[in-house]
Amino acid sequence: MTAVIDFLNLIFWNYILIYGLLGVGLFFTFRLGLLQFRHFLEMFRCVLGSGPADRNGITPLQALTVSLASRVGTGNIAGVAVAIYLGGPGAVFWMWMVALVGMATAYSESALAQLYKVRGETGLYRGGPAYYIARGLGLPWLGAVFAVCLILAFGLVFNSVQANSIAEAMNGAFGVPKWIVGLAVAALTAAIIFGGIPQVARVASIVVPFMAGLYLLAAIIVIVLNLTEVPGALWQIVGGAFGLTEAAGGVAGGVVAAAMNGIKRGLFSNEAGMGSAPNIAAVATPDPHHPSSQGFVQALGVFIDTLLVCTATAVMILLSGAYEPGNGLTGTVLTQGALVEHFGPLGGVFIAVAIFFFAFTSIIGNYAYAENAVSYLGLGGRTGLTVLRVAAIGMVVWGAIQSVATVFNLADASMGLMATINLVAIVALSGTVVKLTRDYLAQRKAGRLPTFRLSDHPDIGKGVDRDIWR
Repeated sequence: MTAVIDFLNLIFWNYILIYGLLGVGLFFTFRLGLLQFRHFLEMFRCVLGSGPADRNGITPLQALTVSLASRVGTGNIAGVAVAIYLGGPGAVFWMWMVALVGMATAYSESALAQLYKVRGETGLYRGGPAYYIARGLGLPWLGAVFAVCLILAFGLVFNSVQANSIAEAMNGAFGVPKWIVGLAVAALTAAIIFGGIPQVARVASIVVPFMAGLYLLAAIIVIVLNLTEVPGALWQIVGGAFGLTEAAGGVAGGVVAAAMNGIKRGLFSNEAGMGSAPNIAAVATPDPHHPSSQGFVQALGVFIDTLLVCTATAVMILLSGAYEPGNGLTGTVLTQGALVEHFGPLGGVFIAVAIFFFAFTSIIGNYAYAENAVSYLGLGGRTGLTVLRVAAIGMVVWGAIQSVATVFNLADASMGLMATINLVAIVALSGTVVKLTRDYLAQRKAGRLPTFRLSDHPDIGKGVDRDIWR
């Protein structure tokens, strides 16, 4: 079984997805006319102008913070350090490039999730790739495969991995036994997820801005204190990407290593094209009331995750002197070492606290995605959701005290399959994305507040809930 799982991961992550995610990002970037660059300010307009949600949904700002809760995890602390260690500072440049094209993918999948959303058993909006695969492509069985993979990866296993990161950090920084950490995190998780997606959204809208803001503030302080060294750090990133710096020469594989590690880390971090964020994008009440507006919101999520938070980690590492090619420091240890260089022992404590917030918000964000998938399978009633919540909490406790490597490989395979299914689906529905985008931008250009009326688009009405988009 282990051999089969490892083989699947090799195929998915070294061949299909490393090229598929990047290729689909480029495809949507050019098919939508460089949307993420030409209409960058529209992303902020769709978030900051969000009005109150109706009783069946959450606000666009809440949807953004829940998606960031899942996106911004321990990978933003440890993963960036690993990319720099394996690929040199130039890896960060390729992370930027992946995020810039990934914004178009995130826009497309989230716009589709909005268009094909439905009202669930309790009246709450439900949607995501499983729904647009079933209703847009007419393949409900494939939607079910996607939903099962998402529940396995995001609803269960990844939560154990995040809990393991929290337990390791708390044990290392404060000496708290892992089983106590696991029980405490499980209790905190239960208090939130038993309130469902609306409760997750309320917590995320408070915790995520605080969490990300504090981390970015630390990076700004580091930049100000080391202002004269910033141009050199930027040159390490840009020059290293093309083998023009001495540091790049010290990394095995040089330019290729920088590109491969940067691309992989960027794809894993921002989740664009994975099919995860659309699950919460569908729950939002969009403002303006048009599917494309939620696409713009989630494209901004990719920008914040990689261009801001991941870059903050990279800058703090490169300005610290803690990074030296081949010195063996990598992952959380490298990032922690960098913060200790900047802030003394307080830096190590700060990273432990940051890991707690980053990992915990990922747990509740991942749960929100899984809740939509359970609803798609027809199990979104009280019993089905209770089983999911108890299982998720159980995985948190288990992950805090056990090694999770083998199960993590299984989750990687599940995520690889769901991402592959999602990429095929959004490319197949790309014509619909183009029509939605043209409709939205035409109304903006005419000076009107974009509003989607299904009656104006009979060619894309199949599978769309007419009551929602009257």
